[in-house]
Amino acid sequence: MKNDAQLQRDVMAELNWEPSVNAAQIGVQAKDGIVTLTGHVDSYAQKLGAERAAERVIGVKALAVEMDVALPVSSRRNDVDIARSAQNVLEWLSSLPSDSVKVKVEDGWITLSGEVDWEFQRQAATRAVRDLMGVTGVSDQIAVEPKISSTAVKTDIEAALKRRARADSQRILVDVQGAVVTLTGTVHSWPEREVARHSAWGTPGVRKLIDKLTVIH
Repeated sequence: MKNDAQLQRDVMAELNWEPSVNAAQIGVQAKDGIVTLTGHVDSYAQKLGAERAAERVIGVKALAVEMDVALPVSSRRNDVDIARSAQNVLEWLSSLPSDSVKVKVEDGWITLSGEVDWEFQRQAATRAVRDLMGVTGVSDQIAVEPKISSTAVKTDIEAALKRRARADSQRILVDVQGAVVTLTGTVHSWPEREVARHSAWGTPGVRKLIDKLTVIH
C-alpha cells in the first residue's frame, strides 16, 4: 500500500505525463489516500484533465479539487458570446435532437438543461461545450427521458395477454402523446384490464395512463 509521499509523487508524475495539463500550475497534497489538487489553471478543459489524471493513479481514495480556472486575457469572452458558441456547437451535433438542450451562461459558467432520449446524448452535449474558449465550468442538468413507442406499448400488452391465453390485445388501441398513454377498446375481464394497464405502466417513460378500456363479459 502506498504511503502519502509516494501517492503524491505518483499523482505529480501522472500530471506531468498528461499532455493536456500544465503540471507546473498545479499543487498536489496527499493525506490518508485523499489527494488535493490546488492552483490556477488556464481553462476548464485543463482542470478536467488534471482531475482525470489524478483519478487514474492507483491508491487515490478520494479527490478534493481546489483549483481555480484563471483565464488568460486572450481567452476571456463575454457570456453572450459563450452562449452563442455553445448553442451553435450543440446544433451541429447530429446525435442531438433539435432544441432538446438549453444553454445558460453566467460568468463563463455554462449550465445545460433540457431532456434527451439517451445517456450518450447527454454526455455528447457536455463534451461539446466544455472545451469552448472562455468557459470556466459546466453544470449538467440534462435529464434522460426516453421517448415512448406506441408499438412497444402495444407489443408488451399483446405479449402479456398472450401468456394468459387471451387475444384481447387485438381489441386494445394505444395512443401515445408525449409521456401520456391512452388505452381504449375492450377486454373480457377486470384481470385482463389490469394486465393491459400494468403493461402500459411498465414501459419506460410513461408518466400518465388514461384508461378508457371497457370490460365486456
